[in-house]
Order: sequence, then C-alpha cells, then structure tokens
Amino acid sequence: MTLDAADLVRRDRAHIIHPYLPGSATERVVMTEGSGCRLTDAEGRSYLDATGGLWLAQVGHGRSELADVAHEQMTKLEYFTSFWEFSNDRAIELATRLAALAPDPLNHVYFTSGGSEGNEAAIKMARYYHHRRGDTDRTWILARSKAYHGIGYGGGSATGFPLYHEGFAPMMPHVSHLTPPWPYRTELYDGQDPTDFLIRELEERIAEIGPGNIAAMIGEPIMGVGGMLVPPDDYWPRVREVLDRHGILLVFDEVVTAYGRMGEWFGAQHFGVTPDIIVTAKGITSGYVPLGALLVGDHVAEVLLRDHGFPMGYTYNGHPVATAVALANLDLIEKEGLLARAKTIGASLHAELDAQLGDLDIVGEIRSVGMMLAVELVADRATRTPLPLNPDRMPHDVIRRETGVIVRDSAHSLVLSPPLIMTETETKEVASALRAVLARTEPTGEIRPA
Repeated sequence: MTLDAADLVRRDRAHIIHPYLPGSATERVVMTEGSGCRLTDAEGRSYLDATGGLWLAQVGHGRSELADVAHEQMTKLEYFTSFWEFSNDRAIELATRLAALAPDPLNHVYFTSGGSEGNEAAIKMARYYHHRRGDTDRTWILARSKAYHGIGYGGGSATGFPLYHEGFAPMMPHVSHLTPPWPYRTELYDGQDPTDFLIRELEERIAEIGPGNIAAMIGEPIMGVGGMLVPPDDYWPRVREVLDRHGILLVFDEVVTAYGRMGEWFGAQHFGVTPDIIVTAKGITSGYVPLGALLVGDHVAEVLLRDHGFPMGYTYNGHPVATAVALANLDLIEKEGLLARAKTIGASLHAELDAQLGDLDIVGEIRSVGMMLAVELVADRATRTPLPLNPDRMPHDVIRRETGVIVRDSAHSLVLSPPLIMTETETKEVASALRAVLARTEPTGEIRPA
C-alpha cells in the first residue's frame, strides 16, 4: 500500500500519540528517507539534520553497511534471551569491545534497550550495591536541576525539570536536586566561583541528608536537554573527590555524550574522571537499532554478582541484532576517524556560528564541546534575561520551515548535535540558516516576516 503525503498526515493525526505534541496541533513532518546529514519528507522536501535525530546519528543516515549487518544477523540468529546462563556471540563481542574502550576499571557491561532503561538500571544498581554491602540506609540519589535522565520513575525522578514530574506524582522518594553547572548564569552562584559554590552546596547537602544515607550522584557530563551546559573543567574532578570521601557512587549519564559526540569515546575521558557506572545508548548504534549499555566498575560488579546475582533484566538485554549493529557502528566510527572529526568539525561549526551570529544582540553565548553546541538566546545581553518565546512561532520551527535546517529548542537555547560526518559546507549552511531567522528576531521574541 502506497500512501501519499496528505494521507500519511491524516493517519498520523488519527492514530499516533507524539511526545510533547498537543492534539490540537495539525502540522506533521513525515520523514521517508535519509542519507548522510540529509533527510527527505513525504512531500519530497529536503532537510539538513543538525540535531542527529535525538542526539544520536553519529555516522549519519542511510548507511548500507549497518543495514547489511542487521540483515545478516537476522538470518543467523534474530533473538534469544540473555537471562540466566544464556548469551550470544555478538553480545559477548560487544561487551569485550566496550570494556577495552572504557576507562579502567569499568570492565563489566549490562545491556538495555535505551537510555531510560539504562538510568533505571543504574539507580537500582547503586542502591543494590550498598544494600548487598550492608549499608541498607543508602537510598538517596543526588541529581541536578535541569538534568534529564529519561522517562522511567527512577530516572524521571532524577530528572530536574518540573514538566516531567507534574501529573505523574508521587515521584520516587529520596531524590535531591542540586544547582546545575551553568557558568553563563552567574546569578546562580551569588558572585562566587561557580565550582566553589557548587562543591560547597554538594558538601552541605550531603551533611544535611547524611553521607550514610546517600547511594549515588547521577549526572550528565554535559547537560544536553538543559541547553548543552558545559561545566568548568574542575567541576567533575572536585565532585568525584567529595563523593569518594563519603563512599557515594558516581553515575555518569552518557546517553548523549558517549561514542564520539564530545570527541572522545566517553565524556568521562574528556573531563579526566572515572565514574563507577557509565550509562550509554543512542550513539552506540547511531540509532539504527535501539540499544543501551551500562559500563560498570569491577568493584560494583563484584558485589552485584554475589549470591543470586543482580535481580533485574529486560527482554532485549544483549539483543544479537542490536549488538551486531553496534559493533559495525563502532567500526565505522574508528575507520572514519569520527572522534577526531567531531573536534575539528565541531570547532568549524562553532566558528561559523560565531562569525554569523556574534553581532546579534539576542545571542548571549555560543558554547560547544565537540559536536555538542548551543546558542543561548537573550532579550538583553547586559542583564542576560532569557529571550521570551512565542509557542506559536518558535525560532527553531521558523528555521526549519524557512530553510530546511533542523535544530532544537532547549531552555531558551538552540542546540545542535549533528552527525559526526557533517561537512564544512554543511556547517556554513547551518550557520546561515540560523542567521536568516535570528537576525529578524526581536528582543520580545517576535520574528519579523522574511
């Protein structure tokens, strides 16, 4: 059955519940093809993907190499459980590969189907680790405001946006949120050095809750949904020192930052910090098949594997097709030098944004690490007041409709996380598209007609 564009939109509106889309919204963009950084919709319009879908298209769209691997694996072994003593060869190969890439001593791997499942598992692992050691009071989880850790009840409770809690309460108890590292927002730190302020707050919160009551702190190395918030270089090393002193585990949510997005295999390597658990997903397969993987320190795994083992699992743990595709995806990242490319192309994109947007009064800051970038929008550069936004005419929507370049709005910032294969020419196209719309955007948030 072949459906035209209008029929696809009609059926979509009739049957699909989209995240964050009200039922009154009539617009749909129905993608049908992808190649490299380009997408094509059902009407034949071309787009430049500067978001990597949801931060994950590391090797770009339409890679036949990954499709061929999936087909071959499906004809050989499409699925069998990885519960109990059962396993499969591709999951074992991938776990071995990930252990070799990860910082020591993260030599154990627990597979999931994605980031939300991964953060649920990490929170349970942290609590269970302490429980097994006899520290049964260690149930608290420290997180940060403006953090995003998925949509489960554990990860969703650690997420630091009221939107994700409203209407879903009661959320998981024993979660405490700290101030985020957001150096541009100096008002958050009472005129103090941001890291000094944040470390003092962390110490005070630990004392308030009681160090013997806290299982772990979970955090994104760079806060993606929060607006690509890049912490000071000394932030994570100092957090690690405080947590170690109090016997608190550190969980890095690297669902966005891992597999080359920051120019390293893991964001932990960029900041020179080794957490106890790293949660990954997204870029592990470049989105071709759902998969996630937790990298777990030897000291944590040894405790989890005692007695009857770690008592939780997902149906698709270690799925052979997903793990086969992940292996091929990692091969492409290595063969095409995409870790180094993320740094060079990311720097080029930052430079293009700076050149084309730096003179606009509504651009407060352009920040980036590798292929994670953000343009923070303000009504006034001096006061750094966030730019008011008209939900019916948001800058990112106008940019897509007028130029075909897809960017994302996040916390009064336009965020970009393109495929790591983006070209220099495409970086200029992205910057020009933002310029075309932001140059017409008033401090009130209104966008003048083209």
